Amino acid sequence: MKLTTIITCLLFSLTLIGQTATRNDNSTETKKIQELLDNWHQAAANANFDTYFGYMTEDAIFIGTDATEHWDMNAFKAFSKPYFDKGKAWSFTAIERNVFRQESSIGTFAWFDELLNTQMGICRGSGVVEKTKTGWKVKHYVLSIAIPNENVSDVTSLKKDFDAALITKLINN
Repeated sequence: MKLTTIITCLLFSLTLIGQTATRNDNSTETKKIQELLDNWHQAAANANFDTYFGYMTEDAIFIGTDATEHWDMNAFKAFSKPYFDKGKAWSFTAIERNVFRQESSIGTFAWFDELLNTQMGICRGSGVVEKTKTGWKVKHYVLSIAIPNENVSDVTSLKKDFDAALITKLINN
């Protein structure tokens, strides 16, 4: 699995050599990506489970704010379902977003980063979207809580024991 991932990344990287990505242009495709991401976040805020997951590829990965949160689509659905069933999953609104598009011989992809207004305060999302037969879909998403630099020491201290235990567990597996 790791070898396949490395080879895929290498091939993807090689297809990008000599090509220029476009950033935040006003093209129809970039507008469609912006709309996809806004609608995806809105579907979560509205607790629309099917719509939310319909905006993702079948092989999508979601990485949450906790170090243990690395989900494939089925695991993310299972984790998320109770939140959606309560009538409101989470509410993320983009404050700022950068979109970069790249067409290559292996398909059309775009990647983005965004600052989000959330129930956790400011968070950062980043990810990859893929143009499919049915339109743009989220393929990979990473959510992180934005920590001001002056608070990093306090946060590091708070999570020290958790991190040490998780590091030991991961090294020993």
